[in-house]
Amino acid sequence: MAVSLDKVDLVIIKNLLKDGRSSFSGIAKQIGLTDVAIKKRVESLKRKGVLSSITANLNLKVLGFENPIYIQIRSEIGKNKDLFKKLNDFDCLVELYQVLGEYNLLAKLVVRDLGEAEKVIAKLGLLDGIIDLKTLVVLSELKHGSILPNGALQKKL
Repeated sequence: MAVSLDKVDLVIIKNLLKDGRSSFSGIAKQIGLTDVAIKKRVESLKRKGVLSSITANLNLKVLGFENPIYIQIRSEIGKNKDLFKKLNDFDCLVELYQVLGEYNLLAKLVVRDLGEAEKVIAKLGLLDGIIDLKTLVVLSELKHGSILPNGALQKKL
């Protein structure tokens, strides 16, 4: 069920998507409310599940990692429960999604070099329940945006 948001909520969300470190007082001045009112609104958005977290975006290259590698995984559906547990044990698999299509899982792999990636992919291929793997190596990031397209917020404003 979709949560109902008013104009104030949408302005707060838009600001936080642009910069998660936006100050409550800065947002308050923009809207014409107090920073305490904005803080309460943000807490309410968290309680409702609209904001699950406010996080930092890491520059993987600066930290010495390769660009992410996405791995499409075709698995045996009946073995997925055990497979999910095994996949969660791989620290370098930083994201895992169940998807529709020819492949039913999508994993994001972050490693320091392609040699390490090769070893991880080989280990994944040996896991019981994995039928096939397909890798997609990111060459460069062309666009990185907020989770919600700006147009979606503007329509409500």
